[in-house]
Amino acid sequence: MVVKHYLSLVKFSHTIFALPFALSGFFIATLEFGSADFLRIFLLVVLSMVFGRNAAMGFNRYLDRDIDAANARTSTREIPGGVIAARQALVFVLLNVVAFVVTTWFINPLCFYLSPVALAVVLGYSYTKRFTWLCHFVLGLGLALAPVGAYLAVGGQFDWIPVLLGAAVLTWVSGFDIIYALQDIQFDREQGLFSVPVKAGFMRALRISEGLHVLTAILIGAVVYLLDAAYPEFSPLLWAGAGIFTALLFYQHTLVRDEDLSKVNLAFFTTNGIASLLFALFLIGDIFI
Repeated sequence: MVVKHYLSLVKFSHTIFALPFALSGFFIATLEFGSADFLRIFLLVVLSMVFGRNAAMGFNRYLDRDIDAANARTSTREIPGGVIAARQALVFVLLNVVAFVVTTWFINPLCFYLSPVALAVVLGYSYTKRFTWLCHFVLGLGLALAPVGAYLAVGGQFDWIPVLLGAAVLTWVSGFDIIYALQDIQFDREQGLFSVPVKAGFMRALRISEGLHVLTAILIGAVVYLLDAAYPEFSPLLWAGAGIFTALLFYQHTLVRDEDLSKVNLAFFTTNGIASLLFALFLIGDIFI
């Protein structure tokens, strides 16, 4: 039962947003560098993703506990609801931070040396809504590290394809987080918190989100084009995955219009989760084919 509470604290099911892209970066790297020590690195990549995300989400819930308590939408979350004590949540965060760093040490020196940078981004995000409307982009940057980090775990060096894939994740996450933030636009204004909806208003925030997702589609197309050019043996499955991802990307924008927020959860959780999972499955499937 205790485990269930902590899984709920960090919204473990939302790992589906970043993990498919991390696995995409991992399998793209195996194309160039081979699959020596495949299982060990694969498991370490998955563990580092889980530990890093647990630390980030747990810290966000810890830092925002007073804000969450004041917001009717979030007042029943684990810490303000009294299910998990603030001190227990902080211990949980510290344990996951240590586990993340130790895991990167077993991957390779570059990942280990960059682990504090990754932690600074994913933990630092929780402060940003207190002073900048760019908070959505910091969240996007945190998830964008997933495909790049997974690629580095295999190859130990940077490359344009995982960087472009990371950029696509940045714009994708920033765009749908802006949609999610529409729910709290009035509360954030009253509390002096920052977000794109607070700064730009409801309709302009939606247009900004749409623009970011147009850029996401372009970046995903660039990634697929570069992969197809570098590896002619890829089948149309790769392009099909990109097409489905893009279609679902824009489908979510038909769900949130004219200040009707009744389908935000469908747009935010279901559509984006399915989109990331299908893209990764089509990409990885094409690699194996």
